[in-house]
Amino acid sequence: MPVSTPRQLKLQEWTERFLNYLRNERRLSPLTLESYNRDLNAAILWLEKQQIDNWAKLSQHHIRQLIATRHRQGYAAKSLHRQLSSLRSLFNFLLRERQVEANPALGVRAPKVRRKLPITLDPDQVSHLLEIDDDSAVALRDRAIMELFYSSGLRLAELISLNLSDIDLKEQMVEVTGKGDKTRRVPVGKLAKEAIQRWLAIRQQMASLDEQALFVGVRGKRISRGTIHRQLHAWSILQGAPRNIHPHLLRHSFASHLLESSGDLRAVQELLGHANISTTQIYTHLDFQHLAEVYDKAHPRAKKKGD
Repeated sequence: MPVSTPRQLKLQEWTERFLNYLRNERRLSPLTLESYNRDLNAAILWLEKQQIDNWAKLSQHHIRQLIATRHRQGYAAKSLHRQLSSLRSLFNFLLRERQVEANPALGVRAPKVRRKLPITLDPDQVSHLLEIDDDSAVALRDRAIMELFYSSGLRLAELISLNLSDIDLKEQMVEVTGKGDKTRRVPVGKLAKEAIQRWLAIRQQMASLDEQALFVGVRGKRISRGTIHRQLHAWSILQGAPRNIHPHLLRHSFASHLLESSGDLRAVQELLGHANISTTQIYTHLDFQHLAEVYDKAHPRAKKKGD
């Protein structure tokens, strides 16, 4: 089948088709779709200034120019990597649809990302944060939220999406829907279980009758991202935390403390829902030498002959 004419490759039209594919076939989350949309719209604005009106005219040279321009404008390397990834994914989709013959984003590199070690709390600081002397409904809810973040290493979106049916307190497990609509089951610690039980005992005081969300806001509906961020910040101040508390800080702390005590990199990777072990390395403060030692011991093809 011949490649379609450039007239059929209008920028916005095919961007929308690509986003619909990600939404309906790949079933990506709204936040991920928003990131793709933002990155591709930024590319479209730049291309229109270059008088390029369809994806078929885009070359590797144009993509290098785009990344270089945004780099000079002060965009972080991580943002540029994400934009390149969005363009690669778009052109893979266009290849699948037989609209282009090559992916011009392949081979283009963005500036190196400086990887910062994640900031964590130590176990004593976490314990102090969670020693909340308040029996109000909001305080019981917030403590259950923070205990669950730290107990199970959940992402913010994962915790917000939890329904009552996702948690099994008898088995002390929670079923989580993570990135790419993938599900995993993770343990719930004893203190998190107790905090959730206390929250569930008074949840009906806040929740609407038909609301299935595990955590709700004061209006009775599923709790929002903004509410969780505001509440954790407020508890940071009230409990005298050494820094502002946010969901990822508790996730970082979970991963770091678990790895320090167990040394089991693969288990931590599984619990965090990471597709790549390199991501787990960043989260858990591993230096390269330790990572190599764990890999050598754990990976069947890493073992030397005769071992």
